[in-house]
Amino acid sequence: MTAGSDAPIFRVMLRMQIRPGMEEEFEKTWYQVGDAVTQHPANRGQWLSKSTEETGVYYIVSDWVDEPCFREFEKSERHLEHRTKLHPYRSGGSMTTMNVVYDMSRETAHRR
Repeated sequence: MTAGSDAPIFRVMLRMQIRPGMEEEFEKTWYQVGDAVTQHPANRGQWLSKSTEETGVYYIVSDWVDEPCFREFEKSERHLEHRTKLHPYRSGGSMTTMNVVYDMSRETAHRR
């Protein structure tokens, strides 16, 4: 459970290695199809970040109401379509899931 909130956050972080020369097109495509994730009622937000240390490496972080809702989305037709559009850019990657213990942005907001 996150401090300052009754609702826990389930976080998913994808590390994606993008094929050389396809980074710009990947970014545009990710943005165009991103609503497949963010419009899901259990999604709390999604972010795309580009590594400053590794060429062609991106991190996609998304927050979810809970793990069962994420797993339901992960098996959905909507997610399959989303993955299919991004797959041509990807040369490798991994996924990590986690529960947020503290959310300092929420803590700060509560103190104001």
